[in-house]
Amino acid sequence: MEKNVRFYVCKTCGNVIGLIHGNPAALRCCGQEMQLLEANTEDAAVEKHVPVYERVEDEIVVKVGEVEHPMEKDHYIMWIAEVSDNKTTRVRLFPEQSTQTRLPYEKGATLYAYCNKHGLWKTTIE
Repeated sequence: MEKNVRFYVCKTCGNVIGLIHGNPAALRCCGQEMQLLEANTEDAAVEKHVPVYERVEDEIVVKVGEVEHPMEKDHYIMWIAEVSDNKTTRVRLFPEQSTQTRLPYEKGATLYAYCNKHGLWKTTIE
């Protein structure tokens, strides 16, 4: 089931992968095991990282942070993913663009956002 997706990062080069099924000990990059990313759900920093959404009919409008996260060349949200029971939808983002995107409404799905400096963040869609 997709809900079991886990994200891993290479501490050397920064590669990030989503493991759908399998043995995480087999994940290697740059000659070392990749490390499990633990998603944060609360943000005490000045810059916000937790994904927020608003439901609009059968979709959600997602952005990162109640005050939108900066999207600078050296500090930005790299991607947003929606993980439900049977699928994962991921949107890649780039510096200098908005974090706002539209995704299908999937009650109970988890929204993830990955900041290149502050790691993985999540919230659950109600």
